[in-house]
Amino acid sequence: MIIYRSKITVRDLNVLISSSQYYILTLMLVHKAYRYELDPNNQQRTSLLQHAGIARFTYNWGLDQRIKLHKNNQGNDRFTDPMKQHKLLNRLKKTQFPWMYECSKCAPQESLRDLGRAFKNFRRGLKEGKKIGFPRFKSKGMHDSFRLYGIIRFEGRNLQLPRIGKIRIKERRRIYYKGRILSVTVRRRANRWFVSVNVEEDIADPKPIVSYAVGVDLGIKTLATLSDGITFVNPCALGSQIKKLRKLSKSLSRKKKGSRNREKAKLRLARMHLKFFNVRQDTLHKLTTYLAKSHSKIVIENLGVSGMMKNRRLARAISDVAMYEFRRQLEYKCQWYGSKLHVAKRTFPSSKRCSSCGHKKKELSLSEREYECEECGLKIDRDLNAALNLVTVSLPETLNARGEDVRRSKSSGFAMQISVKQEPKWTDGPSCPSSS
Repeated sequence: MIIYRSKITVRDLNVLISSSQYYILTLMLVHKAYRYELDPNNQQRTSLLQHAGIARFTYNWGLDQRIKLHKNNQGNDRFTDPMKQHKLLNRLKKTQFPWMYECSKCAPQESLRDLGRAFKNFRRGLKEGKKIGFPRFKSKGMHDSFRLYGIIRFEGRNLQLPRIGKIRIKERRRIYYKGRILSVTVRRRANRWFVSVNVEEDIADPKPIVSYAVGVDLGIKTLATLSDGITFVNPCALGSQIKKLRKLSKSLSRKKKGSRNREKAKLRLARMHLKFFNVRQDTLHKLTTYLAKSHSKIVIENLGVSGMMKNRRLARAISDVAMYEFRRQLEYKCQWYGSKLHVAKRTFPSSKRCSSCGHKKKELSLSEREYECEECGLKIDRDLNAALNLVTVSLPETLNARGEDVRRSKSSGFAMQISVKQEPKWTDGPSCPSSS
């Protein structure tokens, strides 16, 4: 066997040459992030705070310098880049910032690169007409993070970081990563430290999954409704604890600024938001992995989430679903596991169109949870009807979700038009069907 390794994505070069003794196996180079929680001691916690503080100070210093250059100079002298700023910072370290030598040089350098990407995105938004805000100064205690590279390795349950040393990891595993470590990003959330290990890994180019296509309709009460009849209940991480969240927020607002009681209340509120984040991410990862591993093609809608968020009565519930995160995870997991993702056009009438005869309603209010066709008399759940319409986007126009002809007589009824796969519905919370 000859293994062909490439430094570029080889999905377009998926060539498998078979012979009597040899064949070529293509590999795909991907970047993965493994996230773990750290268990630092007091000395290591102080070192982590110093690195996060230097990264924040460097970002604010670089942003202030860019603003002053743009105001005081003319022409190309108004602009700079991360490399020039880093050279200037190195010259100022000896006289103005000698305390920066206590930490790794990677933290300020990567912070300036993040600032450069922020300005690049801002300028791109101006050209394309997108709402990408101007880079803002960072505040102490808000989004504390820094990035390191260099000599980084795992030694048992300890992670070796430059200038910080060995830090214990709370999770015990036989193998913590595969491939080659490129960098690590350390973040603090709710006074807990997490590390994301960015790894370059070679994986075998996946074989196409032999299965049927499925349409996925996202909702609020029901997280996802599939065209084969399976439904996934939304755990409502934020909505189920909204009363407790309001109570903690009110308690924080009543504390005196700068007091220790305010810091305690702030920590309690941050821990609750972290819990919401973990529940939401766990549910989405299990759902997207199940879809990418068990279906050959997945069809979803191109939803205008920003426009949907303008409805003040549904904005909180829509943000709790994390619809864009669902799509983002499906995009890279479909490449990993060999399935295909198809995004329907935003103008596609998935909810208004009948999945049996194709009749399109002029208006359909959000309160109508059951779709009733005016032409063929079909009565079906609104979300299931939308999922059945979505799956037909990737199939020939005369076929429905199960590959049957939809151009039958209107009196034949829904039961004769499709054969929905009967499987138990997922109604027991955030747990998901096994993805193994």
